[in-house]
Amino acid sequence: MNTKTKIVLLGLVVVLSACQSRELTTQTSFLTGWKNFDSKTINFEAHAGNFTNVPVGMLEIPGGSFTIGQMDEFITAPRNSERRTLTVSSFYMDKYEVTNLGWREYVEWTSFVFGRYNQDIVKATLPDSSVWREEMAYNEPYVANYFRHPAYSFYPVVGVSWDQAMAFCQWRTDRVNEKKLVDSKIIEQLPYDKIGPDSYMTEEQIDNFLKNNAAHPEYAKYEKEAVQIPAYMAKRYGYEGAEVAADNAGTAMVTMYQLPYEWVRDQFAFNTEKYLNSDTYNPTKGKGARKDAYGQDRKVNSTDGIFVIGYRLPTEAEWEYAAFAPMAEDDNYGSPSNGKIYPWSGAHPRDLSKKSKGKMMANFVRGRGDLMGIAGAPNDGYVITAPVDAFAANDFGLYNMSGNVNEWVLDVYRETSFSVMTEYNPYRGNVYSVLQQDADGNPILTATGCMAITFDSKDDKRNFKDGDITSRIDTDYPLDTVGLTEEQMAEVKIDPTDILAPHITNTTRVYKGGSWNDRIYWLNPTTRRYLDQSKSSNTIGFRCAMSVLGDDVHKQN
Repeated sequence: MNTKTKIVLLGLVVVLSACQSRELTTQTSFLTGWKNFDSKTINFEAHAGNFTNVPVGMLEIPGGSFTIGQMDEFITAPRNSERRTLTVSSFYMDKYEVTNLGWREYVEWTSFVFGRYNQDIVKATLPDSSVWREEMAYNEPYVANYFRHPAYSFYPVVGVSWDQAMAFCQWRTDRVNEKKLVDSKIIEQLPYDKIGPDSYMTEEQIDNFLKNNAAHPEYAKYEKEAVQIPAYMAKRYGYEGAEVAADNAGTAMVTMYQLPYEWVRDQFAFNTEKYLNSDTYNPTKGKGARKDAYGQDRKVNSTDGIFVIGYRLPTEAEWEYAAFAPMAEDDNYGSPSNGKIYPWSGAHPRDLSKKSKGKMMANFVRGRGDLMGIAGAPNDGYVITAPVDAFAANDFGLYNMSGNVNEWVLDVYRETSFSVMTEYNPYRGNVYSVLQQDADGNPILTATGCMAITFDSKDDKRNFKDGDITSRIDTDYPLDTVGLTEEQMAEVKIDPTDILAPHITNTTRVYKGGSWNDRIYWLNPTTRRYLDQSKSSNTIGFRCAMSVLGDDVHKQN
């Protein structure tokens, strides 16, 4: 049989395979023979398949095996990244680091919804601009402008803690899922104009509001406020006489009523877990509302395949895998390509291809005092951060996986993690939580309208197989013990003056990637550093990830 005949037969086999239909179906039970989606029976809805398209702003990262951990010998390097071969499942990852513009959207939404009720909620979303301050540097222009000025809109947000990044992921999840429900006509788009800065109610309107929400006595907590509005608006609201006596500016002082905070929180702060787990929370139904077996409207649930499962930070293993982008080469029979030291091919910080020869591959420090090169012939061209789409993408299409800013990952830091991790989807930091409920079984909500969670100490796995008892001791004691009481001294388990004692706790998180202010050593994706999850830096940003459900994205057709 000649080669041409073999190719024709192989092509025929492929075509016949593609024409074969799957025996399993959702229309009829494969176990009992009863029809599904039949209102004359229980109207069982038998969905199957992956309903989630690639989330906006993300790329598909095909899962696979790779070798995590230190590749080269550095005498002074910490021995905290033992080499291991492991496997990660497919996942989605942001193409770019989260930008100042993206974070400003988060701040503005929070301010719009909660600003009139709780400024502390808004303050908690703000990046710490003081991270730009250094005692021996003039960085005040960055302090005042880096986050809000449009010149830096597409630069990576910095000054955000791990805690803030996780809160952002929750907000992003809820906003995306809310839009999915609106687009599917499950719920109607909420009237945000009702909670705008000029949105108040008259006494009559408040009375009608309370009558329409009699099942929610907590909504009766409204507040009076004397507001200054144009006289013509006061008349439109029904105020007349002395109350609308206009001053020279044509305004009037009238008493208006502010919408109850609890109502705004419940109606406008959409939360995915709250929607799925609370019978009392049911936003306005739209024309596309789902029906149950009795023909009644029901809430969407997880079996409908509408919701995204949630944005989060990538695990350390996912991040390192995505940075190296190990791809099977045509000439090595499916084995992953090796030899990368950085996210780009080769071991040189400059592009060696003919097309872009000499171009810098990342934003980092070349040497003492050299952050961007000489005027007229710059190296990377940026003295601090660069736009998130600057420099070349890696083989997965991800930008700035090394340099520009370090990036938070999900893991709790332990020096010994790599030696005890599992061989698939490794991660240190599991805390198995449950939703909190009151005595009546109703969900307990946080100030921002999310479902409150709790966990038992036995479900905290952050120290599982730690192996280093000292890393679990909080040694953040003042060096000066003068003034401490005997009781306070008795709580000190080790010498509080030992400056070499570890400062690793259950809230110490890993960050990776190197930044604009780091030497090239830190641009190797295997390097790892740590910082408490409540702290921030002008060299740390982040990007989001999301798990893939069902078929892996790299499945061959």
